[in-house]
Amino acid sequence: MKAFNIGHINIGHNEKPFIIAEMSGNHNGDIKRALNLVKAAADTGAHALKLQTYTADTITINHRGGLFDINDPQSLWAGKNLYELYQEAYTPWEWHKEIFDYANSLGMVAFSSPFDETAVDFLEELNVPAYKIASFESNHFPLLKKVAQTGKPILISSGTSKLDELYEAIQCLKTNGAQNIVIFKCTSTYPATPENTNLRTIPVFQSIFDDCVIGLSDHTMGIGASVAAVALGARVIEKHFTLRRADGGVDSAFSLEPEELADLVVETERAFLALGNIQLDTQKAEMKSRQFKRSIYVSKNIKQGESFTTENIKVIRPGDGLPPKYWEQVLGMKAKKDLEKGTPLSWDLF
Repeated sequence: MKAFNIGHINIGHNEKPFIIAEMSGNHNGDIKRALNLVKAAADTGAHALKLQTYTADTITINHRGGLFDINDPQSLWAGKNLYELYQEAYTPWEWHKEIFDYANSLGMVAFSSPFDETAVDFLEELNVPAYKIASFESNHFPLLKKVAQTGKPILISSGTSKLDELYEAIQCLKTNGAQNIVIFKCTSTYPATPENTNLRTIPVFQSIFDDCVIGLSDHTMGIGASVAAVALGARVIEKHFTLRRADGGVDSAFSLEPEELADLVVETERAFLALGNIQLDTQKAEMKSRQFKRSIYVSKNIKQGESFTTENIKVIRPGDGLPPKYWEQVLGMKAKKDLEKGTPLSWDLF
């Protein structure tokens, strides 16, 4: 399985989880808030900051009716048309360099999701180290080809895709030069529920796309799904984040606050470290603790020639006497010499 770098961070199955803080539209149209988000993400220990690079005009047209309108009453964006949503959510392109430079100065990797070919040209001018393909763009083959031809690592979300469609997208990337690919298990509902997250897909993806790194683009609330994903093999985690959900914004309802993002960084690394190796025997770190296992001890003073009985020996801690598996064998045997209470039994005492 491949390992590679995104910026200065190692990515791979045997590497610690790579945590991406997705700003999306949570800057709420304010560059100062955007920079505060960068600082907050860096302070949590997140490894990367990600933007989305589009305008309303590069995604859709300003039109009403049919699927252009968001009519689902359960949607966070009900009542808007697509154009209005993207006008509100987009990150002005003139902000990108300042945001990227600031993130880099704080030790973070910074990159973006382009939504059309012009965005790729723009991001190439900023020398981003990687590209993310959003779920809804995974069938945009002209975009996939353009991104793949940069030769940079590509992260792509599986949300809304059938397996054959995802496979075709990955093949398109590889055919056009992509060598280092992260595939995100992703549920494209906002927010996603634990029940529709289906993390058991992660090891299946790994078996199908064995030369790719598998990750999770997590739209659930909290960090539980992400921690579980690491245990199942995910090595890249992407989460939307905000300063405070109460501040509002297009993605705030399913975004982590800084304290939660910090927990995500810590707990996913703990989950990764806890996987360890296959252990079928006592490990070195446990050897001192073996003294607290049970063993057979003299519990009352015993005279030479006296029999061992349930009245004068016990199975107790510590563990330097005979193992308890010999309990029945020892009962009725005779003491070779006087034994004081607190003596661990050994075969030379019979």
